[in-house]
Amino acid sequence: MAASPTPPPALGHRLQRLFLTGLLTLLPLWLTWVVLRFVFTLLGDLSKPVVSPALQGLAAANPRAFGWLVQPWVLGAIALVATVLLILAVGWLTRRVVGQRLLGWFEALIARIPLASTVYGSARKLLDILQTKPDGTQRVVLIDFPHPDMKTLGFVTRVIREQGSGRELAAVYVPTTPNPTSGYLEIVPVEQLTPTDWNVDQAMSFIISGGAVAPDSIPFAPPRRD
Repeated sequence: MAASPTPPPALGHRLQRLFLTGLLTLLPLWLTWVVLRFVFTLLGDLSKPVVSPALQGLAAANPRAFGWLVQPWVLGAIALVATVLLILAVGWLTRRVVGQRLLGWFEALIARIPLASTVYGSARKLLDILQTKPDGTQRVVLIDFPHPDMKTLGFVTRVIREQGSGRELAAVYVPTTPNPTSGYLEIVPVEQLTPTDWNVDQAMSFIISGGAVAPDSIPFAPPRRD
């Protein structure tokens, strides 16, 4: 006896599958747009206080020729380009002797402002640390969190010693997902760290993607110590 053909799925079930497929397709694009819009808006806002009066002056002097410059989207685009050019110029100057002297003068000025010196100095040290590999300790590690059967990714920023015993302790910065600029600090015994062979860029990709961008294998247990 021939088997009866499988009935086609109901219309509601097919619409549900199409909706989920479309949602999963558009969600990464939407997240990318949100992040890029936030970054571009933030960069553009840096230059708007300088660019906006200049464009408004041109538009007022010749409304027929330059009136379009005061449109919000034009102002935002020009401010963004101005900020990017400023960042490139700062990067170029920093590689020159004159730029290094100006940076040193600026850091000396910031050092005289109590709160600003703390924030700037801490952020500068963290960025410098993440660009170099520490002596004797892998930069990207796994630590037990929130209990020994679970791990989280962190960056070793410094190795210190416990008072009295002299045991080595690692200061580990644990960033959050998907925004690695926020996080918290853990102090972990060095023997409890699980080292990885990742660099900072690979770790950042893993964090920002929520674990979607990751190698096929990863260490989970700390190495044995004889």
